[in-house]
Amino acid sequence: MKFAHLADCHIGGWPDPKLKELSIKAFEKAIDICIKEKTAFILISGDLFNTAIPSIDLIRETAKILNRAREKDITIYIIPGSHDFSPSGKTMLDVFEKAGLCINAFKLENDKLKLIEDKTGVKITGIYGRRGGLEVKDYERIDMSEVEKESGFKIFMLHSAVGIDKETMENEFAEREKRIAELLPKNFNYYAAGHLHKVIKKEFGNGLLVYPGPLFPNNFKELEEIKNGGFFLLNFKDNKLYPEYIPIKIKDVVSFKIDANSKTPRDVEEELLKMFEEADLKDKIVTIRIEGELISGKPSDINFRDIFSKFKDAYFIMKNTAKLTTKELSKIKKKEYSTAKDIEDSLIKDYIKKAEGFESYKKIELIRALMQGFNMEKAEGELKKDFERRIYETIEKIVPEILKNDTEEH
Repeated sequence: MKFAHLADCHIGGWPDPKLKELSIKAFEKAIDICIKEKTAFILISGDLFNTAIPSIDLIRETAKILNRAREKDITIYIIPGSHDFSPSGKTMLDVFEKAGLCINAFKLENDKLKLIEDKTGVKITGIYGRRGGLEVKDYERIDMSEVEKESGFKIFMLHSAVGIDKETMENEFAEREKRIAELLPKNFNYYAAGHLHKVIKKEFGNGLLVYPGPLFPNNFKELEEIKNGGFFLLNFKDNKLYPEYIPIKIKDVVSFKIDANSKTPRDVEEELLKMFEEADLKDKIVTIRIEGELISGKPSDINFRDIFSKFKDAYFIMKNTAKLTTKELSKIKKKEYSTAKDIEDSLIKDYIKKAEGFESYKKIELIRALMQGFNMEKAEGELKKDFERRIYETIEKIVPEILKNDTEEH
């Protein structure tokens, strides 16, 4: 028996249309491989989409791909992740489930977690992920005793950072991640994890805990470092699991790095131009990272537009000059960020002490939850008043829940 494990597809996550298209193609290629390999079922451990209500075009394309698996009698089990989870319950994943394209593995009855039995006899369940790790409260609330006692081959799906060692912990939230590790149900054969954009395989209890990493890189740094994403194929035979990582390469990625220390903008231009001329950039994604302190001029003096225009046969060119400065600018203390999440985290840390009334970790939970609520996108064709009502209902549900938990604990 063979099954597949995907996570963090983030379809629609890239703002640029060309890169957005590649995230869909990566998902399509992964499903095609699963069909070719005759997998019995597919697990998607959160963040299929980058938002709970994606655009109509993304929904249409994703539904077509999911339907190809259904036509081959391959069942897709899914849980919402921190990006496509919706506190109001209005998520496209529910629509897909009602259309028969997938099954949400999170099933609850009177606060008791329930297992779904696949046609293979494998039993599957899971718990969604939420922004800021808010799902830890759900892990504490939900009764998992029945699923722990159940016999047979069992899979638990999760979208959380689980703290079992340095590789699986983010230091800032180490205590929360250790807590989730303590709360995971015992006696499962496979823990299909998502959320950490790293490829990780660890023994956990008597089972195996696996993060497949992103299906397609989700930001500049990931393109630069990992080049491409992938997923796991797992073969279960002779009562043992054999995991195989399957890379998904849609486009080759070529990365350049320039040390601008003691150089002029013109020096940087010439060095970059020489690098480009010596490389094969045709139909490739090109990343350029320029760091250091210019001896004269300013970063905006570098004529990237002119250089890029000479290499139009590249699929996409993107640059990162966050750590490029001048002598004047370097005198000003600046913080460096690699992703939007880094900026969010920094802002939260900077202003968290100004809030009063409850503990700091509660402030973080509240801020992240509010950010999630206000980050909802207006659905195509949705009336403005309905969109505003949906935001209000989401926020109205989030805030009392967090404040209630805070009152109970303190």
